[in-house]
Amino acid sequence: MRPIPQQHRVYIAFFFYSMVLGALFPRLGDLQLKMGVSEGMLGLALIGAPVGTQVSLILSGPLIERLGHKFSLLILIPMLGVAATLTTMAPGPGWFFVFWFIGGLAIGGTEIIVNVEADRTEHMIKRRIMNRSHAFWSFGFATAGLIGGQAAKWGIDPTLNVGAITVVSTITMIVLFHDFQPAASRSSTEGKAPRFAIPTPGILIIVACTLSAMLLEGAGIDWSVIFMRDTFGTGPFINGLAIAFGAYSQGIVRYFADPFVDRLGPVKFATILLILLGIGTLTVTFAFDPYMALFGFALMGVGTSAIFPLAMSAAAQRTDRPAATNVAALAQLSFVMFLLGPPLLGFVAEHFGIRSAYGVGIPLVILSLLTVKSLSPDYQQKNS
Repeated sequence: MRPIPQQHRVYIAFFFYSMVLGALFPRLGDLQLKMGVSEGMLGLALIGAPVGTQVSLILSGPLIERLGHKFSLLILIPMLGVAATLTTMAPGPGWFFVFWFIGGLAIGGTEIIVNVEADRTEHMIKRRIMNRSHAFWSFGFATAGLIGGQAAKWGIDPTLNVGAITVVSTITMIVLFHDFQPAASRSSTEGKAPRFAIPTPGILIIVACTLSAMLLEGAGIDWSVIFMRDTFGTGPFINGLAIAFGAYSQGIVRYFADPFVDRLGPVKFATILLILLGIGTLTVTFAFDPYMALFGFALMGVGTSAIFPLAMSAAAQRTDRPAATNVAALAQLSFVMFLLGPPLLGFVAEHFGIRSAYGVGIPLVILSLLTVKSLSPDYQQKNS
């Protein structure tokens, strides 16, 4: 049997990691009704994962290096699945927060491993794979959305739904990764990022450019199912399609993004994506039927697809500090927005309606368009 190419292992890791992570979200509407809580209280419970992820991103690096990437990955993905399964059994938002905090600890460690492996594999094979790797993350999330929607339609309990995905993904990872050899580090070319990097004004401008994409991607994950249910009264499968449409369209663009970035340049390509993101957000906010909303979620997926990878490249090209420090500063702030912002939108939904939770993203799209020039390599050279 031929060995699995290194980049394919990376794609597999991204896919199953995101499928386990995404298993919970199509069932959030069911869990909200089960706990009998408002959108604001559900949003507070969802903050467990962002808090756990930030703790893990800051503290887990040395432990991962000690255990190794293969062993850590084969622990963290099942850990995430078990935490998600326990979260479906939470009797109230307090326990939901606790279990999802544990899931966040696994998310942070897994994020470190898969992204480092993608970066090192790029260096090893001399070919870009980062966007394509994140495409498989989107495909895994979309698959979880379809499975969750169908499971809800059939009346399958959320615990059984999430638990089954965890078991299948864990067994598959053990079979495919039992002989995994992590890619070699970049050695002298691989800088070591600090545990917390203070953002400079230049990094803050890049963060401003990413805000709309990070917030609206997270909002699509956290609230699209509940949006469809509360706005149109659609059934579980159609509700799950809202996640799947956004994730699949995002994944397709990520899969083919690199040639377009090379041809158009990062600023022009990002501008096109942000315009589509704005159109998609407006479409969802003012949708008058579920199919219009699904189209809007698909456009939002396209719009959010490559903004963050482009921003990471821009941060790495700055010359004021080591690349690893600037990348860490951008990642920490943007990831906070991605994970923490969408749960807080629950309060917006509770007090102003679920449509408003998406409408608040429109000013951020405008901000991103005003700061999109920060993604240009020339801009970074002149302002570093």
